[in-house]
Amino acid sequence: MDKKVRVRFAPSPTGGLHLGGVRTALFNYLFARKNNGTFVLRVEDTDQNRFVEGAEEYIVNCLNWCGITPDESPANPGNYGPYRQSERKPSYRKFAEQLISDGYAYYAFDTPEELDAKRKDTPNFQYGQSTRMEMRNSLTLTISEVEDLLAAKTPHVIRIKVPENEIVHFNDLIRGDVSFETSLVDDKVLLKADGMPTYHLAVVVDDKAMEITHAFRGEEWLPSAPTHILLWKYLGWESDMPAWAHLPLILKPDGHGKLSKRDGDRLGFPVYAMNWTDPKTGDTTNGFKEMGFLPEAFVNMLALLGWNDGTDQELFSLKELEEKFSIDRISKAGAKFDFEKSKWYNHEWIKTQSAELLSPGVRAELQKAGIEVSDDKFLNTIIDLIKDRCNLLPDFVAQSGYFFTNPKEYDVASVKPKWTPEKAEFFNTFSETFSLNDAVSAEESFKALAAEKGFKPGELMLPFRIMLVGGKFGPGVFDIAVLLGVEETKNRISKAIEVFNH
Repeated sequence: MDKKVRVRFAPSPTGGLHLGGVRTALFNYLFARKNNGTFVLRVEDTDQNRFVEGAEEYIVNCLNWCGITPDESPANPGNYGPYRQSERKPSYRKFAEQLISDGYAYYAFDTPEELDAKRKDTPNFQYGQSTRMEMRNSLTLTISEVEDLLAAKTPHVIRIKVPENEIVHFNDLIRGDVSFETSLVDDKVLLKADGMPTYHLAVVVDDKAMEITHAFRGEEWLPSAPTHILLWKYLGWESDMPAWAHLPLILKPDGHGKLSKRDGDRLGFPVYAMNWTDPKTGDTTNGFKEMGFLPEAFVNMLALLGWNDGTDQELFSLKELEEKFSIDRISKAGAKFDFEKSKWYNHEWIKTQSAELLSPGVRAELQKAGIEVSDDKFLNTIIDLIKDRCNLLPDFVAQSGYFFTNPKEYDVASVKPKWTPEKAEFFNTFSETFSLNDAVSAEESFKALAAEKGFKPGELMLPFRIMLVGGKFGPGVFDIAVLLGVEETKNRISKAIEVFNH
């Protein structure tokens, strides 16, 4: 590649960060890393009506959690700032006015009421080639009328003048040759009445100013592509236009339509990277992080929604993704989101992580449940013992809580039907005589006593487990006993016998 690769993730600070947005950021990041390029975060905050306090910081936190930290951003500026569109406001009007001077745009003075009336009169109204000459704009007004309206500071917008009967072609790095008929494209607003640019003008001006070489964005932006390509051409920058790559949609689990927050609410899974609390309503929308996903698993899952390396490999570290990522392996078709598969990724990543890496997250989950752990070594031993049983970090609480507190309830129904005085006697005797040097010797002494008392070991293992943990779950029961220690194991046996005897 001739130019140094520069890509950008350009979110709007309007709320939670959808996993589709994170995937766009991830693919930008991976392409930059693969090509020794620069990954830019540009905050597109020109829509002041939708701006939400705290949303920019939230976006940055999400990217940091995922490990895809930008090389340039508002917090870490390079030589192409400012990195917030609201701070670049003066540049946009200059280029909008230039487009008017060159005949590629025009002033439109239509009031909201006039536009509403037109929409009521004309079904599927589009402000464009077939309707622009019926409206109040600088194409239908005299030069003096326009000058008077501007001098009086009459509210107005600036619209692109889309040409008639042309075909706009471009090469998409994922979809190949794409073309649009300009007769189907409306005259988009470029500059709003408040002087702020719309996305259409700002994205072109900023990509030029920041020397962006490749533009990755979601498939939903494809209909806007002809407007943007015309702007690159009309501003005289066609040779500097970035290469386009429109990413496939992330679809609902049934494959019908784009995955939305509403789908997550309905089906019980998150669609945001991290918890988002709306500062106006106080409502919190759950995120993958707080649900107990590891960032490694979240990123791995996202990368394979619409991309693969051509092999059967499913587990990739971020480093491996940086090395193996290529645009030609991105699918054109939408990718169905599968929450069970997401949990599988997390389970596999939990299994690969060391107890030391998992312990901060596990400790935080235990603290939420009111369990304080002071012994790091003890916690790490437990994590290694049970991590294969956990899909999400909160699972560690259910799978390990009994190591720290006595069972509050017992699965008596699984024991009671076959519970006998002889079994109670067995456990009393075992409690008095056993020692716990290690799990193997404890099991041997247990089985020897069972044989002596005329029991099959299998008849006694389930009651023993329920005595120690309260239910039919957990790792090897003798591993549990060894970690609990002799005195605690004896106490639990004694307490459970009382419960089973009633």
